[in-house]
Amino acid sequence: MPEIKVIKNHCFNELADDYLKWAERQRAYSQKKLVVDQLKGRFGHLPLRRFDTRILESFQSERLQAGKKKLKSEKIVGNKPATINRHVAILKHMFTKAVEWDMVEEDVSKRIHRVKLLEEQNARLRYLATEECNRLIEACDKHLQPIVMTALHTGMRKGEILKLKWENVDLKHGFILLDRTKNGERREIPISQTLKSVLQGIIRRLDVPFVFYDTETGTPYRNVQRSFNSAMKRAKISDFRFHDLRHTFASQLVMAGIDLTTIRELLGHKTLTMTSGMAHLAPSHKVKAMEILNETLTGQPTSQKLHKKGAASHMEQPQHTENIGGGNRIRTGE
Repeated sequence: MPEIKVIKNHCFNELADDYLKWAERQRAYSQKKLVVDQLKGRFGHLPLRRFDTRILESFQSERLQAGKKKLKSEKIVGNKPATINRHVAILKHMFTKAVEWDMVEEDVSKRIHRVKLLEEQNARLRYLATEECNRLIEACDKHLQPIVMTALHTGMRKGEILKLKWENVDLKHGFILLDRTKNGERREIPISQTLKSVLQGIIRRLDVPFVFYDTETGTPYRNVQRSFNSAMKRAKISDFRFHDLRHTFASQLVMAGIDLTTIRELLGHKTLTMTSGMAHLAPSHKVKAMEILNETLTGQPTSQKLHKKGAASHMEQPQHTENIGGGNRIRTGE
């Protein structure tokens, strides 16, 4: 007879503590801890076996309604759909680990994973046009300019840029290698010729491993928000955050016709869904697709066919000359 596995009745707090110990090895631990601590406050002593779709969907509804009403006096914290989705995503992953760690039956995890994420219809996507990018770069202080240029040319997160070390920059072969990213996976980012010139212009110190650092203290910048806000004012750009430089990188690639799969890999997104929010920026994709199809079927570009058709149509129409105000005007036949 097959061995019957006996699983103890663990509560959510036990899973949360074990999950945080595991998450210490992952990037963005502080963000994960913040979410897990909030989940502990909501589900603390609830047995893991009690979790089902109804409990999780009720959690979604509570936070969504409280977020809409903005009831600060209520104990229930309100959130926008995007924030609630991050909580649910982490909760689902916690139950995936719980099954691996023999803390709960797989059926419970399956029930949790059946819960759908909320629609993020009002997701914010702010990016700069080329002219705005140039204005912002010109408005940056000397120490900030290469940081902003790196963000625009790589799509890296602010934390990834400020913690970047020379050992992860290969100017000879032209790429940046990020060992520990937000999703825990390695990411290789090509260095453009413009960015290569920017990085080559940075003065390196043997006693400082970081690419971007305070020249007075020799320590990496913890934050550049104040100088970034000042540059924004000088450039006369509003409603724009540093993280939106990442959106700008991706949006400009989309509008240049680069496929979403490539952009997903450059951004380090785990799924194409996270990148697809920018797809609407490239309506030309459909036009290009039809151009390719037409060329395949006819052997010549659509523009060439249209030119020939227009010329033929023009030749077929009889022409008459009218004298208007002493000048001649060509009138096509009806």
